[in-house]
Amino acid sequence: MGAVIGLTAGVGLFLVWWACWEPAPRPTDLNSRSPVGRLRALLDEADLPSVSPTAFLAVCAGTGVGVGLAVFAFTGVLPVTGCFAAIAGWAPYAAARGRARRRRQRFRELWPDVVDNLASGVRAGLSLPEALGALGERGPEPLRPPFRAFARDYRLTGSFGDSLEVLKSRLADPVGDRLCEALRITREVGGSDLGRLLRNLSMFLRDDARVRSELEARQSWTVSAARLAVSAPWLVLALLTSKPESVQAYESSTGTAVLAVGAGASVFAYRLMTVIGRLPQEQRVLR
Repeated sequence: MGAVIGLTAGVGLFLVWWACWEPAPRPTDLNSRSPVGRLRALLDEADLPSVSPTAFLAVCAGTGVGVGLAVFAFTGVLPVTGCFAAIAGWAPYAAARGRARRRRQRFRELWPDVVDNLASGVRAGLSLPEALGALGERGPEPLRPPFRAFARDYRLTGSFGDSLEVLKSRLADPVGDRLCEALRITREVGGSDLGRLLRNLSMFLRDDARVRSELEARQSWTVSAARLAVSAPWLVLALLTSKPESVQAYESSTGTAVLAVGAGASVFAYRLMTVIGRLPQEQRVLR
């Protein structure tokens, strides 16, 4: 009995000690062109660094299988079950992409204020690490945690380059990559044009955010029309499943072919419309 109590107490103390340490974000896969590397980058940009690609794929598979079993139990038609299972399996990936896009848009509006605060700190006589760490207290609220973590890392390690690399991984943003690399070069090479560089960067970011917001406002109707056109047939099919006798026609080979052609046409039309109306997105080339 005493051994069990001692073991339980030891495990509890270990868990308390483990909870006091924040896991460092895993670096992005160097082979970013591989499927795993692209998925890892997407999870980082969606602010999900603690979710591994394997776990995310398991969630997608589990969602698809769960919805597929529910639809099959309700209708008993395998082709219809496969369609809705595929849609459900794709839903977590679409949600992660939407989360990453919204995060990128929110950060795009905040980066000019970050650069202005950084320039003010440098003009006030702060060193670069101090100015970056101060953003964790007086920077824009959504961006404070990464800079607060940078200040903690720099206090613990004293290495500006390593702390800046971890900051890039936490930010997972193209503008953040460029800013971190510009500060790294300034720190290593030196120079007196940092203030001018930051002012020019702030003006460029404000102009880019204003133009992109106008374009996105005009583009939104195209994206909404594409989503409505793709989802409408499948919503009708979902309504038909409320009457199992209405979907029995899809159990034949002809019905399966109709579903396959419809799925292919939906995917092709949606991809075509999004490619035509897509705005160029900045890539993280300096990660």
